[in-house]
Amino acid sequence: MSDRLYTVLLYSDDPQVRDRMRLAVGTRPAADLRVEFVEASNYAECVRLVDDYEIALMLLDGEATPGGGIGIARQIKDDRDDAPPTCVVIARAADRWLASYAEVDATLMHPLDPVTTGQAIAELLRTHATA
Repeated sequence: MSDRLYTVLLYSDDPQVRDRMRLAVGTRPAADLRVEFVEASNYAECVRLVDDYEIALMLLDGEATPGGGIGIARQIKDDRDDAPPTCVVIARAADRWLASYAEVDATLMHPLDPVTTGQAIAELLRTHATA
């Protein structure tokens, strides 16, 4: 894969969580991948950004309020045939079953480990993002 630029949507109601997500992914989650970020703090912004940009991946905060990332992932997947792949960051491993029900492509655990996060995002971009 060439050095392609992918757009990743970061969602959380908390700007500090979005900052931590951005730092954990970095602008180069792998040597052959570059990413840029767009950010949303609520469901309406997520939908607008998915409509307005070619979003390669949604990285969603499962602990956000009032709309959690798992619910947003499910709603966007239900509403769109071309929904981007999703990764939800959760605080409890027990929530993986709910993420599975929401058809989430991957989960990560709070607090984010940069190595694990970068590897997961790179794998999702390579296998699920549209070329």
